Amino acid sequence: MNTPQPKSSKPAQSKSGAPRTPSVAQLRAFLAVVEHLHFREAAAAVGTSQPALSGALAALEEALGAQLVERTTRKVIITPLGERVAVHARRALAALHSLTEEVEVSRRPFTGPLHLGVIPTVAPYLLPTVLRLVRESYPDLDLHVHEERTPSLLEGLAAGRLDLLLLALPAGGSAPTRDIPLFDEDFVLVTPPDHELAGRVDVPRDVLLDLDVLLLEEGHCLRDQALDLCREVGAEAGGGSTRAAGLSTLVQLVAGGLGVTLLPATALEVEAGRADRLAAVRFADPAPGRRIGLAARPGSARSAEYDRFADSLRAVLRDLPVRIVSH
Repeated sequence: MNTPQPKSSKPAQSKSGAPRTPSVAQLRAFLAVVEHLHFREAAAAVGTSQPALSGALAALEEALGAQLVERTTRKVIITPLGERVAVHARRALAALHSLTEEVEVSRRPFTGPLHLGVIPTVAPYLLPTVLRLVRESYPDLDLHVHEERTPSLLEGLAAGRLDLLLLALPAGGSAPTRDIPLFDEDFVLVTPPDHELAGRVDVPRDVLLDLDVLLLEEGHCLRDQALDLCREVGAEAGGGSTRAAGLSTLVQLVAGGLGVTLLPATALEVEAGRADRLAAVRFADPAPGRRIGLAARPGSARSAEYDRFADSLRAVLRDLPVRIVSH
């Protein structure tokens, strides 16, 4: 990794000796480095060049008269003070975002940009419906979709980078969120077609005790939900080295005979339909599952707009294998 080497490990103090107010660009550059711990990736994330990002970070350290980042030839380390400054920087950018958001919303609802974050185990199966709804009902809404894992989405929401999230509830995270439930869906066990459970319905959860359950890699909330279900019945899951980055790979591993896995009901038709070497197994009621909904910042100026959007989503999602949840 090519990282700039400072002339001194201690940033220069301002002429007056007192910290100066950082710019928005400096704070965004710093938070990108905190998130990615890599100058090139951080520069790409904020849409600038690596030299420009390095310059903004250096200017921030000079303005504050403090070292926030340790730069080496091999890695980037955030100093203890830098970690504390990052907390304030996120709050400052979120407050600034709320200011501009309130002005935009005051003009007319469902207009202007809306940055929607979606988890990978939802995006391929719900986005076609969501995008069709936006196109037909909210043509003036400038929708930007960001597919990321839950921790990244929550960080983006808290920092003001994202406006609204579509994910499994409760959202969790260190910063508070306003959760708006949309629907509940069951988990379905997917096996090879010659498996003894293939095609069965009303199977108890404890069948997992005797199965090799394959999991997504760490960072996916669906992985955590599957682990919780296995622990509930005393089963072990994901004990081997096999991991998958996405559901498509996961079902191919099952088709190849490496084990079984759990899929959300909304993903079953798309993923299991791609292979003729898979079978679905239904759990007995109450079947394990997850709740999907929206998450926003508490007190957002667009709260009423998000509630209306949720109502519209519930109406168009009724045709999916889900149980709609009224807010």
